Amino acid sequence: MRRRHFRALTRAPTVALLAAWLVLLLPAPRTGAEPPRAELVSSIGWRLDDPRFGGFSGIELSADGLSFTLLSDRGTWARGGFTRDARGAIVGVTLGPLHPLRDPAGRRLDRSTTDSEGLAIAPDGTACVSFERPAQVLCHAGGLGGPARRLPVPTAFARMPDNGALEALAVDRAGRLYTLPEDRAAGREDFPVFRFAGGRWHQPFAIPRRGRFLPVGADFGPDDRLYLLERAFFGPAGFRSRVRAFTLAEGAIAGEEVVLQTPLGQHGNLEGIAVWRERSGAIRLTMVADDNFLFFQRNGIVEYRLRGD
Repeated sequence: MRRRHFRALTRAPTVALLAAWLVLLLPAPRTGAEPPRAELVSSIGWRLDDPRFGGFSGIELSADGLSFTLLSDRGTWARGGFTRDARGAIVGVTLGPLHPLRDPAGRRLDRSTTDSEGLAIAPDGTACVSFERPAQVLCHAGGLGGPARRLPVPTAFARMPDNGALEALAVDRAGRLYTLPEDRAAGREDFPVFRFAGGRWHQPFAIPRRGRFLPVGADFGPDDRLYLLERAFFGPAGFRSRVRAFTLAEGAIAGEEVVLQTPLGQHGNLEGIAVWRERSGAIRLTMVADDNFLFFQRNGIVEYRLRGD
């Protein structure tokens, strides 16, 4: 498999410097800085002269944090690996070729159905992808290169806003899928969580809406908690990201905790999250940024360690 190697970007583009200047002029939101237990470990940018490269919206990591599967919101995916230093910080990225996602008939997804947003890989290797337009979930036996199966589409999915449907997707230890909409058009309502089990979708609970953050990624950690990546957009000043963790019971959520909240403009448009445990026992949050195929936004990987786990 042909591989491409990337290095961290050391020079910020002019637009990024302008955005940083604007941050100094705009008032910061009231919701504080990152919790003290979240420590930034890695922040690495990447570029590739390939028109399909970008728009990364989902990421899944191996248990040791060295290899990954990456999903783009243009209906492509790739596998790759990280090179880490003695501290475990990412110092290099190796990426294989980009492959197209396939529909249940084995055809490449057409332009109208390539808004692939969430990625979840079950313990048995089944890889599932959630789509925002139209709202649906496809699962591939044996990985994203395997045959696709479209899960049932409930009425609730069809009623979701065109640009606010299924962004986040996660799978628990038992192989049950969870998804929820970004739901821009739903006012101040909480975010309904849908679970696929027994061949059908259920809506067992909702996640409370807190402030202006919207859900874009999710993963179950090795502690069996559900980690929800959220973002808030502040125009030219950029993005702020937040990660909340929840304990799930059969019909409810509990133990809500904000484990990460980034300063305004520190990172790009973080959309995908993978949660894993390093050798020391600490939990890490590895997140991927979506550049929306715009020259003034950034692709990259951001990683935090949670102290105290």
